[in-house]
Formats: sequence, structure tokens, C-alpha cells
Amino acid sequence: MSNIEPVRIVQLPNGTYTYADHLPTPQHPFGAPQVVHHHIHQAPPDRTVQRIALGSGIGAGTVAAGVYFGPLLVGALTAIAANLALLAFLAAVLAWGVVSVVKSIGGTDGKAAAKTLAKTRKRRR
Repeated sequence: MSNIEPVRIVQLPNGTYTYADHLPTPQHPFGAPQVVHHHIHQAPPDRTVQRIALGSGIGAGTVAAGVYFGPLLVGALTAIAANLALLAFLAAVLAWGVVSVVKSIGGTDGKAAAKTLAKTRKRRR
């Protein structure tokens, strides 16, 4: 036999019906309170850096500034690195284009200039 009770529905004084399971429950026998286990499955924010900083004696304002400006600095440095990478790519493409045009259009002078440029590149490596 099962100890599970069926869901009870009660009629309130205003005539509406509601479930009885969310209403105050009567006291259990022997006066033992009901224990409710509530688990929250969410990790707390990581405050290790703040704890170390505050423990080392620097003020909360410094910690707050680090928390605020840290991600801002990372974002700014990432944007700068992306811009530099784009500029380097454009410079390489333009250099390749200039060398190709000089080789194809220029006669013997153009080929000699391209060879000189190629030799200069090899020396730098």
C-alpha cells in the first residue's frame, strides 16, 4: 500500500477552488516540523581576486576599479590587436600587389628592382 495521498482541492469562502497543497499544513504528529531541502544549482560568482586584494590591504575602491576596468582593458587591447592585424594584412597585400605590378609592367628595370627587393627581404629573415 502506498503512503501517497491524492491531491486535495478545497473551496475557498469566496466560492473559488484551489489546491490544498500550498495552504498551511496542519502540525505533524509528535510536533516535528517538516524539513524542506532546497537546492540551488547555480555557482556563486568567483570573487577570489577580490578576496586576495582586500586581504592584502588595498581598498575596496581599488578592487571595484579593477573589476570594472579589467574587462574594459581586455576589450580595448583586443580591439587594438585586431586593428594591427588588419593593417599588417593590408600592408602585405599591398606589397605583393606592388611587386606583381612592377614585375609584369616594368621591363628590365622593373625585374631588376623586383630582384633587389626580393634579396632585401631574404637578408632580413
